[in-house]
Amino acid sequence: MLAIVGRPNVGKSTLFNRLIGRRVAIVEAVPGVTRDRLYGEAEWQGQPFVVIDTGGMLFGIDDPLIEQVRIQAQIAIHEADCILFLVDAREGLNPVDEEIAHLLRRSGKPVLLLVNKADNPDRWELQRAEFFRLGLGEPIPISAIHGHNLAEVLELALGAVQQVSHPHLEEEPEEPLRLAIVGRPNVGKSSLLNAILNEPRAIVSPLPGTTRDTLDTPFTWNDQPMLLIDTAGIRRPGQVQGSLDYYAQLRAERALQRADVALIVIDAKEGLTHGDRRIAHLAVDAGRACIWVANKWDLVEPPDGNLGKNTPAKRDFIRLVKQQAPGFDFVPVVFVSALLRIGIETVLNTALQVAEFHCMRVPTGELNRLIHDALYERPYTRKGKPLKIYYATMAEVRPPTIVLFVNDPEIVHFSYLRYLENRVRARYTYMGTPIRWVVRPAHKEPEQA
Repeated sequence: MLAIVGRPNVGKSTLFNRLIGRRVAIVEAVPGVTRDRLYGEAEWQGQPFVVIDTGGMLFGIDDPLIEQVRIQAQIAIHEADCILFLVDAREGLNPVDEEIAHLLRRSGKPVLLLVNKADNPDRWELQRAEFFRLGLGEPIPISAIHGHNLAEVLELALGAVQQVSHPHLEEEPEEPLRLAIVGRPNVGKSSLLNAILNEPRAIVSPLPGTTRDTLDTPFTWNDQPMLLIDTAGIRRPGQVQGSLDYYAQLRAERALQRADVALIVIDAKEGLTHGDRRIAHLAVDAGRACIWVANKWDLVEPPDGNLGKNTPAKRDFIRLVKQQAPGFDFVPVVFVSALLRIGIETVLNTALQVAEFHCMRVPTGELNRLIHDALYERPYTRKGKPLKIYYATMAEVRPPTIVLFVNDPEIVHFSYLRYLENRVRARYTYMGTPIRWVVRPAHKEPEQA
């Protein structure tokens, strides 16, 4: 069941008539024509469904009739499996739209944001950005009167209805959390894999380069399915070019592409090296969540229970890592002895934590308030031009990707993005997770004649 909701005169009844294929609802350019709920039956690609038309919703007006219209609309929202929220491209975003969006977010129902009267593709590029502020995902341009894009709308809406009607479809096997064990040669990657699995899955040898293949091993930790990906040691490009190790390293770098979390193993006795930092850059560039795994810690401190404690030696090591890799402040450090199987639980529990941050989405409203507060507290001007951030949205996760719509992308320096990132991390932590930034113009520049 699909419910069409929105403020008055955005084209709800026109869309209702278009979806059911006949003129049932009265269409007039006068707000308030539809008051009661209207039900219509329709079919698309052999799948029958019901559409509910509702009256235009208004707030803050002391009128019993308007109150009844709003109640009728809220009943339709409660009945529906999916909600088609209609707004008007020509009039733009309206405060009433934002109040309705807030109501729909609280409903917990699937919502498609449909922007009606978006007939001009060139103008749509200028219009679409502001509708992200509603925090309901990608706005879909349609024309209810001409039927543009309604096939896409029905495909998305009926897919959501099917999930609601047949909840068993959601009971698919849980995807495993993919952990890639990466690092320089001979830092203990295969020993770590064997320690996690508590069995000799990989060959362990003091000779560098023993592992040449990527080994995928499924296992379960605290009811969470996981997949361990052991990789060959990653060397400097000049050391492997033209050798058999070159192909092993290429497979290791590809393993990062299909992982969720990179366990970057470093030799605690040697400390952080240039090679370790280069591997961390590979992991972050691939968008993976990351953990520094300081292996062989038993060679630094006696393994008499210190591995589970926050000792001065650990604090000094973490401080040194942050100094030597300042761009990776968000990456946590865990201390293990793979040989003695100490600290393994900490590695896996930390991997679960950073994986949660890796897929955590900040609601659009909260994100915009944070970004605008940051800009207010630290205004930014470059080349004599002040930066204006019109709105922000987290377009993707894994990794979290924030899109900023601004007056001029070319004036945004990476240092200011780092400032904004620090503000985001101060609020939401995002431990172990890189944050990507995309800066786009809020308005298209006029084409030169």
